[in-house]
Amino acid sequence: MDWGSIIFQLLMFAFLIALASAVFFAVKSLVMRRSSESSAAQIEKKLDRIIELLEKQSKG
Repeated sequence: MDWGSIIFQLLMFAFLIALASAVFFAVKSLVMRRSSESSAAQIEKKLDRIIELLEKQSKG
């Protein structure tokens, strides 16, 4: 085996690892973004409920 094919195989192996890492991190970021959006919606609902209670308390 000559040096050219060894270097080529190492580069292709590094490219394969980089591609797998990119897919992994892309999926991970999509999952994290969805969970943060749902938690933001829950926080917004709770804040709306607190505002309603404070308005009722100030009126009554």
